[in-house]
Amino acid sequence: MADRVGVGLVSVGWMGRLHSRAYLAARHHFPELPLRPELVVAADPDAGGRAYATDVLGYGEAVADHRDLIGRDDVDVVSICSPNFLHREIALAAIAAGKPFWIEKPMGRGATESGEIARAAAERGIVNAVGFNYRHAPAVAKARELVHAGALGRITNVRVSLLADYSSDPAGALTWRFRRDRAVSGVLGDLLSHGVDLVQHVVGRIARVSALTETFIRERPLPAAGAASHFSRGNEGGPAGTVENEDYAAVLARLDDGVAAVLESSRVAIGPRAEYGLEVYGTKGSLRWDFQRMNELRLADDASGYRTIMAGPGFGHFERFQPGAGTSMGFDDLKTIEAAQFLASVAEGRQLAPSAADAWSAASVVDAALESAASGRWIDIRALEPDA
Repeated sequence: MADRVGVGLVSVGWMGRLHSRAYLAARHHFPELPLRPELVVAADPDAGGRAYATDVLGYGEAVADHRDLIGRDDVDVVSICSPNFLHREIALAAIAAGKPFWIEKPMGRGATESGEIARAAAERGIVNAVGFNYRHAPAVAKARELVHAGALGRITNVRVSLLADYSSDPAGALTWRFRRDRAVSGVLGDLLSHGVDLVQHVVGRIARVSALTETFIRERPLPAAGAASHFSRGNEGGPAGTVENEDYAAVLARLDDGVAAVLESSRVAIGPRAEYGLEVYGTKGSLRWDFQRMNELRLADDASGYRTIMAGPGFGHFERFQPGAGTSMGFDDLKTIEAAQFLASVAEGRQLAPSAADAWSAASVVDAALESAASGRWIDIRALEPDA
């Protein structure tokens, strides 16, 4: 009989709902997990969110304030899916209470807050997980395997492009995501942090950056009460406010071993919906992956050009979800893998999931890119402290 682990959820938005489903699905796909998640309590200031938590997701209780959740004896782990500006407070409270936590990215408002969280977790020995879900795509797992096995030869350059349209409508509300005091960065932290993680997970650590940023939609209508998502609409015909962070970013980078990298991201691109791509080039071949065709890997390892390989058994955790190539996995499955890794980390008392240190590293690259965009200079990125 698996041991019970009580789950406390902070914020019942889209990602909180996804965390909840992922906990319940984790043991379906990873039946050897020694922990059985129980959805105990959810916290959300919105009455509708609290009702959804109990009536739909199946939480035993819902409260308005996260401070009424973290210290409870029946809560063993905490999922932090709140807006970014609350992450530090909630994560440090979970750490102080000795509770492992699963937190979405960006983990903090920049490298300083992310570093506080990562150091505190390391000092207390608190295992954690961070929502870098794209690294769990089976084709990305295979890409990393090929790179580290030397199948592409010496890696020469890598390219990541994350282009989306979720903020392309000028009528989209001026939510907290567009404010420096609440989010700090715009698309750099929200989206390109995923690209940084892919580069560092698949190829190696980013050591130096040179960047430029642009804000194309400079004003947005003020939000209606409760608006918080990427897709919230502003009050039509009402007052507008200034967008305080970047819609677009382009980054040149050097990795520790001299590999060149190009990273580009936009939240206002018209055309791409979720065009998140990774390309790795080497002296013996190259590979390409695009989230919009998540279950395919394009590989060129001879002179005949690219061939498309369908993800299947042997590609990451694919066989946990589907019996054979051609039957596709989806976005929610990536979060299920994340939940399983988090639960395994809790059970074994060691870090198996993408960590707070990984999030701190990504935030350091984002901060350096912002500094470079402001100064026009190349910025070196200090390696993290060894104990993190």
